[in-house]
Amino acid sequence: MNDSLRESLSYFGIYRRLLGNKRVISPERVRYGREGQQYFLYYEPDEIKSEKIVFWVHGGGWNAGSPAFFDFVGQRIAGEGYRMISAGYRLSVRYKYPCQIRDVCVSYKAAMKFLKDKGIDTSKVIVCGPSAGAHLTSIMCYSPAVRKRFDVDISNVIGFAGWGGPYSFPKDQSKAVELLVGQLFRKGYDRRNGEPVSLMKKTPIPMLLIQSRHDGLIQYECAEEFAAKAERLGISCELYTVRDEKDTHSWYTAGAFMDTRKENQDLDRFFRWMDEV
Repeated sequence: MNDSLRESLSYFGIYRRLLGNKRVISPERVRYGREGQQYFLYYEPDEIKSEKIVFWVHGGGWNAGSPAFFDFVGQRIAGEGYRMISAGYRLSVRYKYPCQIRDVCVSYKAAMKFLKDKGIDTSKVIVCGPSAGAHLTSIMCYSPAVRKRFDVDISNVIGFAGWGGPYSFPKDQSKAVELLVGQLFRKGYDRRNGEPVSLMKKTPIPMLLIQSRHDGLIQYECAEEFAAKAERLGISCELYTVRDEKDTHSWYTAGAFMDTRKENQDLDRFFRWMDEV
């Protein structure tokens, strides 16, 4: 069975797990714009075990998903004792890039103000995202030009973690990804202006790239190319190859957060990295 088919067949298992997923924490919903997708959820752990804050941006091919849909990720990360912001953004096909990266930058600023107003120390933030969320958050973290354009200060970011990110747009990418990318950008738009590997400049933020060789959607080479450029620029980078047998795109970028650390060694590596960074 090829990886693309395995990825398609994984959806049923993920949705089945979702039905039995327990909601422990009731997050606070905060709007940062007028559109329905422009909001973030704040998760306050019952027991805070770390002073680090996680800023998470969801995946979904840029055209689907929301913080509410991915509530199980917030529950999982907050369950480890981290305060967490889960941010949404305007989706394609209706909204074209750079609307999405603008929203990520604006939501980051709004989230930091929200936390400071609560008296929370925001000096140690870890920025994370899976899939489309990895694409967007990596641009915010590693493109000074984008940060300047949208006036966002990330000097408090101490680490970036991306799961299954499309950090480049190779010509031989899967038809599914080509369709999604085609929906994201306007016709004639220079995609290098929205390609993380092209926008990356030297920055002190260390990165963890979690990628599968059996993703079924995103080529492993996307992470390899991003990691290689990070190395050339002197950016600390760990390219972690997914080891769990649930190694198709949706499983390791989303479904993994319904596992325990004991059940899923990739999830365990993510949390150990957050402790170390």
